[in-house]
Amino acid sequence: MLLYSFSIFLVLFLFGCSSGTEATADCDPHAGPCTKEVDGYTVTLDISPKPVRHMKELTFGVVFSGGSPALFSDSLLLDLSMPGMEMGKNQVVLKKAGDNRYTGKGIIVKCLSGRTLWRATLLISETLEPTFTFNVRD
Repeated sequence: MLLYSFSIFLVLFLFGCSSGTEATADCDPHAGPCTKEVDGYTVTLDISPKPVRHMKELTFGVVFSGGSPALFSDSLLLDLSMPGMEMGKNQVVLKKAGDNRYTGKGIIVKCLSGRTLWRATLLISETLEPTFTFNVRD
């Protein structure tokens, strides 16, 4: 019975990564930083080293321009998720590294089904959550 339960869990886990929405990439971090305009701010996300790969320590850098810098604290959270799939909580703490610049280290895990589409969302406030969707390389 235990082996049967484990087999069902394994099948759900392996194929669970392949279900989800039809989201598409709007950012190519392998080519360079990605920029979005959100609520009067220009938000730039850079991920290194390049190419951005699964299961490697990555450095995430965010730069803000425009708007009011008083909105931001000494640290921000960057939430990493797969569109349409629950992969568990994976958040990177970004520490202030200068005027309107934040940096932090984290890892993007690998989905066993081979899906590579990930979403990075900056959790700043309820109305300001810039999102970048990109593919990670193997």
